Amino acid sequence: LGTAVNTRILKCMIPTTLVSEESVVKAISWLCVGKCSGNTKVLFYRWLVAMFDFIDQKEQINLLYGFFFASLQDDALCPYVCHLLYLLTKKDNVKPFRVRKLLDLQAKMGMQPHLQALLSLYKFFAPTLISVSLPIRKKIYFKNSKDLWDSAVLAVRLRNHGPFSEPLKLTLSPADLHPLKRKWNSHSVIPRLNSGNYAKGQGKKEMSLSDHLSCNRSLPLEQLQSFPLLLKNIHCLELPSQMGSVLNNSLLLHYINCVRDESLLLRLYHWLSQILQEECIWYKVNDYEHGKEFTNFLDTVIRAECFLQEGFYSCEAFLYKSIPLWDGLCCRSQFLQLVSWIPFSSFSEVKPLLFDHLAQLFFTSTIYFKCSVLQSLKELLQNWLLWLSMDVHMKPTMSSPLETTLGESMNSVSALIHYVGWLSTTAMRLENNSTFLLHFILDFFEKVCDIYINHDLPLVVLLPPGIFYSSLLSLDTSIVNQLCYIMYRYHKNLIAAKKNELVQKARSEFSFSSKTCQQFNHYLTTMVGCLWTSKPFEKGIYIDPKILEKTGVVQFKNSLNIVHHPSLLSYAASFLLQESPEKRTVNVSSIQGKKWNWYLDYLFSEGLQGLKFFIRRSIHHSSVP
Repeated sequence: LGTAVNTRILKCMIPTTLVSEESVVKAISWLCVGKCSGNTKVLFYRWLVAMFDFIDQKEQINLLYGFFFASLQDDALCPYVCHLLYLLTKKDNVKPFRVRKLLDLQAKMGMQPHLQALLSLYKFFAPTLISVSLPIRKKIYFKNSKDLWDSAVLAVRLRNHGPFSEPLKLTLSPADLHPLKRKWNSHSVIPRLNSGNYAKGQGKKEMSLSDHLSCNRSLPLEQLQSFPLLLKNIHCLELPSQMGSVLNNSLLLHYINCVRDESLLLRLYHWLSQILQEECIWYKVNDYEHGKEFTNFLDTVIRAECFLQEGFYSCEAFLYKSIPLWDGLCCRSQFLQLVSWIPFSSFSEVKPLLFDHLAQLFFTSTIYFKCSVLQSLKELLQNWLLWLSMDVHMKPTMSSPLETTLGESMNSVSALIHYVGWLSTTAMRLENNSTFLLHFILDFFEKVCDIYINHDLPLVVLLPPGIFYSSLLSLDTSIVNQLCYIMYRYHKNLIAAKKNELVQKARSEFSFSSKTCQQFNHYLTTMVGCLWTSKPFEKGIYIDPKILEKTGVVQFKNSLNIVHHPSLLSYAASFLLQESPEKRTVNVSSIQGKKWNWYLDYLFSEGLQGLKFFIRRSIHHSSVP
């Protein structure tokens, strides 16, 4: 047949349900005849990648790994063959001669993304075979091979999982590709759990001798019903032909978490990236129709991320494409949860792709959206810190998955904290120093202040001045109490860090700046002046005397302490009324000497634990006024 006819046939090769492995092997054999044009071969490999998840079994195809690898010599085929090998590669496929061949190709062709992808996978399986340094994992290695068959693949999915309400049009040209209006269901997008051998055996009452001999005694997933059964058969599980089916199966998520086989995650990422790309485009064009179903699908993905305690790179790429178009309303909870699971990477790389767009939405949205974003960024920081603390302990025994030095990692975390500090300071001005917003900001910095002790990471970043002074002069007691607790924890972390710096200075890659200590001492002096010594703001602040005259306070410099602080005046009055309930007026200035100590005990008994820790840590009781 001619090239034009072959091309049309390949474009029309749409499976009814699944693709038989035997038919794929026969099709591959025709490539060896030598009569196929280069364009036909390229189109065939694109088709093979696009239909990869629909192939019922892959054992025989994997036996052809060497044939596919030899096709890397062809410059036109190389990107698509790399993509196929990326999906097929197992640890047994990684051989020294293949590593050498890939390195030779890279030297010849340069740093091509598809070659880097295969080399990165090889390095994961056999780190001793690859000594060259590779760039940090990219978000997207391959171009989408499914664009010719997008709607056709979607039709097959729906056909496999129940009837659909209206006919589905199989589009064969990218120019004519339109999102399908259909009854969208999150369960129809996520494949059912299906083992090729089990489905094959179910259709036969008796198995032939060849079936018995070819059987590798793997446990079909349909029979996996309990955790004890998983533990008993963890070495012989037959993985599903479509990796998306694991999202709804907690036992298989346990398996993925235990075996830590990168090839499984790569297959899942590949499937997920295609689904998110297709469904998000359809969802936008159709004006958010069937929003509940799409939201349920995202919830399923997020539950899997939470279960594995690991962000999916395909979700990260989805965010980078979607955030610039996002209105801040559609699927808000799901988008912000996906943000909190972004895998650790350089902040300077993520900022233009995500955080710059998020800041625009942040400043122009309601206070409730601002609080939601701050909560999401707090969870993102928590996840990054957990990954980094694990990475630090892994480095002595194995190669780090993050591929960055400790100092570079700390710089990224520090940049994230400063970014949140900038958002918070600006938001406080926009929202007129809202107490509600300030609670979320302090919750974030409560996580920041304990980085050194809780995560054993050499980093101390203070909260910005705009947040510190707004909290210190707040009329809300809980805000002042929380600030006291944060300063108490900063104090402990800085002391621990300075001691460790003296003992292990040679080992540390990250030194604490003297500027951080100076700023903390300034904050500490200001707080002690406002809460204890009645000498606030002796340096660095100026208030117009006319404004001070309007307050009616004669000695304003000596009138701010733990008794006269605006957020604590009600406690002082209640304390005095306990002694003389019949009095109509109270003189809070009478709280001095022993009564001062009794007043402190009263405050502590009212649950102000942050204030208690701060005073006992930072103030000597011999200095009672």
